[in-house]
Amino acid sequence: MSALFPGFERKRIHVSGASINLVHGGRGPALLLLHGYPQTHCIWHQVAPRLAKDFTVVAADLRGYGDSSKPSGLPDHSNYSKRAMALDQAELMQALGHDSFFLVGHDRGARVAHRLALDHPQRVKKLAVLDICPTRAMYAHTDHAFAKSYFHWFFLIQPAPFPEKLIGADAEFFIKYQMGRRHGGLQVFAAAAMAEYVRCFSDPATIHASCEDYRAAESIDLAHDAADSGKKIECPLLALWGKHGVIEQQFDCLAEWRAVAREVRGQALDCGHYLPEEQPREVAQQLENFLC
Repeated sequence: MSALFPGFERKRIHVSGASINLVHGGRGPALLLLHGYPQTHCIWHQVAPRLAKDFTVVAADLRGYGDSSKPSGLPDHSNYSKRAMALDQAELMQALGHDSFFLVGHDRGARVAHRLALDHPQRVKKLAVLDICPTRAMYAHTDHAFAKSYFHWFFLIQPAPFPEKLIGADAEFFIKYQMGRRHGGLQVFAAAAMAEYVRCFSDPATIHASCEDYRAAESIDLAHDAADSGKKIECPLLALWGKHGVIEQQFDCLAEWRAVAREVRGQALDCGHYLPEEQPREVAQQLENFLC
């Protein structure tokens, strides 16, 4: 893994609800990068070194993913709520000495970042979200096309241990199928990064934790979002998404974010879902232009 982040230091930081694995490097204002499902912080391996020229970059594994801790899910899934996962990251950055920071999230990490910006607005200077619309909006607009494209949303939320058993029968097949069925196929992923994804996802605890992430999304997270209806993200927000993916085809991304944030800009990039690995130079440039 160290070869993917030359010059970065690896750390493990204990926060109130978990133990979080991360790499950090560079110099300048603090920037936190959060990954999505079913990956790890390694999704940023082509973007982080570019950004480290101007920022102190922290790329962390979410609770339940990578080499971060993976507690068993509670009956109400609250320990995998985006509120709990966001608190992990806020406390992590505080432990590293960063009272405020820039924040970028892809996929599940963007959902954690959305909640972090709502719960800790004084901490987040600017927010970038990659290839998502707000969770509540996506569930509200579910139709045949969305359910077919995002079948895993509805599979992973089934009660334990049903999805865990099926995925665990061949975790490598599942993760490669899930990632390879998107626009770019498997060829967009570096071999070393894919090896890390497979290694981490093959842990039964990761499979369970990632299911809990999705179970929380359709239950307690929606309750938190409903309670915050009308509350807007105060910091500037950049939305980027792939023009060959579901967000482009089935949602008005900018309109959905403008409904929940005060200052929004963004665009589609010429790729599919995995922007940081399909278009790393463009992603880095877009982030530099937005954050600087």
